[in-house]
Amino acid sequence: MQYRELGRTGQRLSVIGFGGIVVVGTSQEEANRLVASAVDRGVTYFDVAPSYGNGEAEERLGPALEPYRSRVFLAGKTQRRDAAGAQQELEQSLRRLRTDYFDLYQLHAMTRLEDVETVLGPGGAMETFMRAREQGKVRFLGFSAHSVEAAVELLRRFPFDSVLFPFNFAAYLSGNFGPQVVEAAQRAGAGLLALKGMARTRWPEGTTREQRRWQKAWYEPIDDRALAELALRFTLSLPVTAAIPPGHAELWELALEVAQDPRPLAAEEEQRLRELAMQTEPIFQAA
Repeated sequence: MQYRELGRTGQRLSVIGFGGIVVVGTSQEEANRLVASAVDRGVTYFDVAPSYGNGEAEERLGPALEPYRSRVFLAGKTQRRDAAGAQQELEQSLRRLRTDYFDLYQLHAMTRLEDVETVLGPGGAMETFMRAREQGKVRFLGFSAHSVEAAVELLRRFPFDSVLFPFNFAAYLSGNFGPQVVEAAQRAGAGLLALKGMARTRWPEGTTREQRRWQKAWYEPIDDRALAELALRFTLSLPVTAAIPPGHAELWELALEVAQDPRPLAAEEEQRLRELAMQTEPIFQAA
């Protein structure tokens, strides 16, 4: 396993993280096995949110992580934009995860500029974040975003420690979705964490959840080993600390295997990926 520093935090994370969605739909015994295997293989970065499986991810991950809590970097999230709601969700998450602190606590799925104003304004969620950091309930503050505009504005307005963002080959190369966030984060000294590194495109219109091969993914993930390796190596060739693979155990295992050596892409590999990107409808595009 390789490790990289997260921005200015001084924390070194495994380049592949464990997303809590992986344990949604599993038994506690299976969740325990998956987490133990991840830790044994050098994974230190775990990420979860209360919305994953309506709380099931946190409920499964808590007991599974308990024996290893001091050895891992645990990131949590809240989608509540107000201080009171964020406080309630933080306390609930800490109880479910059987811990008294998060290493990283994040505003979840920031998309609209109106949300930016709300969380940073009077009575907004950042009041809870700041207080929790003072109380030792969280160590570092960050956010996840699916909008270039929201991410850039948040990085401009507050000294966040990290941003979790969809850094995906097709979105980046053909959708121009991501370069702006890399630039803004580097300017602000914030660490970069990656989502959707193994995303291909959206499911065909009209595809039901039951018809999807990978039902926990709202997009079509890459399950071809050779392409998964190229896509992940592209994501990790950016100034990214770590990537979180799709939420199926099989795809997470694939990511762990192909990212053991995240060397830069050779010129011919990059050209192949660029050509594929131009033929792919990206899951995100810059406005």
